[in-house]
Amino acid sequence: MMIRTLLFAIFATLASVPVHATTQDDVLSAAILPGWEMPNGHHMAALQLTLAPGWKTYWRAPGDAGIPPIFDWSGSQNVKSVRIHWPSPTVFHNNGMQTIGYHEGLTLPIEVTPIDAAKPIELRAQVDLGVCDDICMPANVTLRAALTAPGAADDAIRAALKSVPLTAQQAGLKGISCQVEPIDDGLRLTARIALAPRGQTETVAFETGEASVWVGEAQTSRTGNTLTSVTDLVANNGAPFALDRSGVTLTVLGEGRAVEIAGCPAP
Repeated sequence: MMIRTLLFAIFATLASVPVHATTQDDVLSAAILPGWEMPNGHHMAALQLTLAPGWKTYWRAPGDAGIPPIFDWSGSQNVKSVRIHWPSPTVFHNNGMQTIGYHEGLTLPIEVTPIDAAKPIELRAQVDLGVCDDICMPANVTLRAALTAPGAADDAIRAALKSVPLTAQQAGLKGISCQVEPIDDGLRLTARIALAPRGQTETVAFETGEASVWVGEAQTSRTGNTLTSVTDLVANNGAPFALDRSGVTLTVLGEGRAVEIAGCPAP
């Protein structure tokens, strides 16, 4: 949380520089696509972000120079839970820094579980996010929409759902093992992933499921059908911590759809 706050402060400082006099309205528009009722009684909707040419926003694990969006659904009515279906993101390299996100637009599918499927859903979203081009700025959007049954199919939502990462099984993962070793200020995690190549350039993004743990940019290499990726993990407060291997998620990014792997078992 401290890192997120610092990054938003940096974005705000950069946005206050009157070089381009760029405002949020110049580069970002947002809406909720109401979508349709699913057979299981849930409702599939989406948050649609449209960015000006050249601008980008960030994935849930965006790298050191990016900032993940923060969602607040607390004003909603008849909403038990919200599950986000993240489309496969793109890896960006700028000024020697790697970030992960989406350029010029994002349709983010949202699966809403109602408290009572027989009643209408009022979805209210407050979203804090970062947007960047030559400059970066913090953005905040507040949206609301009535989600009524049965709704209607939406091509943009369906296309986004087809872009979500493959599961390990769908991608043909043959195995994964993870070695953990202590370093001066935390842990070093080395993952060996038995997976066919996903393109000429592959990136592995690690998530621990713990907001209090900083995850370094992974160094990744391939030998045959084995991908090896190494990252450092450091608690924000500098204190020792135990890694919950079952809470680790690895996402392999290459060409086409990403591959999402849940869990990081010992060798």
